[in-house]
This record gives sequence, C-alpha cells and structure tokens, in this order.
Amino acid sequence: MEAVSILAINFGVICACMFVLWLLSIPLNDVSFIDSFWAIGFIVMAGSTYLIADGSAARSALLLAVTAVWGLRLGGYLFWRWRKEGADKRYVALLNKAPGNVHLFSLTKVFGLQAILLWVVSLPVQLGQVAAEPAALGWLAWIGAALAAIGIIFESVGDWQLAKFKSDPASQGQVMDKGLWRYTRHPNYFGDACVWWGLFLIAAETTPGLFSVIGPAVLTYLLVKWSGVPLLERKLKRSRPGYEEYVRRTSGFIPMPPKKLKDA
Repeated sequence: MEAVSILAINFGVICACMFVLWLLSIPLNDVSFIDSFWAIGFIVMAGSTYLIADGSAARSALLLAVTAVWGLRLGGYLFWRWRKEGADKRYVALLNKAPGNVHLFSLTKVFGLQAILLWVVSLPVQLGQVAAEPAALGWLAWIGAALAAIGIIFESVGDWQLAKFKSDPASQGQVMDKGLWRYTRHPNYFGDACVWWGLFLIAAETTPGLFSVIGPAVLTYLLVKWSGVPLLERKLKRSRPGYEEYVRRTSGFIPMPPKKLKDA
C-alpha cells in the first residue's frame, strides 16, 4: 500500500478515536485523560500501520515494539496520575475561557488539535513501515533502538523519582532537584525526545522514513518551546520558592552537570 493511502487511513483512525474520547469527556466533564491517550495513540498509529503496510517485517516489528513499550509505560503512568490527582488545571483554565459551548470548544481545541499533532509526530512509525527494502535492520536502526531505550529508561526513572518526591509530605512546596532532576529540569521531556529521534533513526534507513524527520522535530519544538517547558515553568516559578535559582543552575533540557552559582 502506498504511503499516502496509509497516512490517510491512519488520520481517519486517530480522528475516530479522538471523537470517541470526546464523547466520553462530556459525561465526565473532564478532558484531562487525553494526556494518557496521547501515549496510547502512538501505539494505535504504529499498530494500524503494521496491519496495512507491506514494509520490512523486521523494521515494522521493531518500530511497533519500541512504540508499544514506550506508550504503555507513559500512558499507564499518566492515567494513574490523572486518577490520583484529578482534573489537570491547565485544561480547566483553557475550558474556562471557552467561547460558547465548552464541549464543542474541547472537540476542536483539545481533541481535534491533539489528533493532528499525534498524527504528525507519529510519522516515523508510519513511514518507517512503508518500504520493503532494505529488509534487514542496519546499524542506523540499532543506534535508533538504543537511543529509544535510553529515552524510555531516562523518562521512567525521572517520573518515578518525581512521584516519590511528591508523595513525601516534607517535599510540599519544595523544588525537586535530586536524581536526574539535578542534571536537567525536564528528564521526562528529554526522554520523550530521545525515544522519537530513535524511532526516526530506525525509519530513516528507508527512503520514505527520511521524510518522517518532521515528527521528532515537531515533538521537540512542542516540548521545549510550546506546551511543555514554557507552560510548566511559568507555573513553577509562581508556586515554588527557589525555582528561579534552580533554573539558573540546572540545564533546561539536555542533561548537564549543574552550574556553580556565585554568592550574591
């Protein structure tokens, strides 16, 4: 099946999934669970492509396996966090500003937008399964798999460390600057980026896969410049004493040794 047909089918699949989730959000009066489906949706894209594409069996299996491990781990964690903490205040604030019907607003600004972004970011696991040649996995694919594995481990450890920190009553109102958080303010976002650049490298051994570079590029931009770091850090600077100092000494994305600050 041609790449254009696969992309079109997958876009229909993800839009249908988001429409069902939108219907579910109406009686719940909460859209926050969409974050957990953000991760699961990539498995849907990889799985749908696996079923309809005629690409290399080894490459398709590797792309699906890496996506499934990453998506199930992250999706499960985000669903647990939603069930534990309740509605995400970011979504509450967004929907409070909705002009007109709040549910129609969420259909376009939350579920519709995420469907488009998810489809774009998942291009490596779609286009990487199109070509039958090269049939065997090369060194670039294994480098990509290793990078993705590092990303999954990095993100998982970072999330675990933060969850443990937040569960300690003594940490209330404090800044998390231990473990991986000592070297980067956002180990979870860095891990995400590693996973998707790794998936791109696996896909890039094929000609169609080379064009999927837009996927990890868009994800990295979203994390660093739009919905990830900027939104979270604006909130933390207001609510966490000492966060400004943490920002000055700690890398914002790529892990690096903390800076030594001069005494004021």
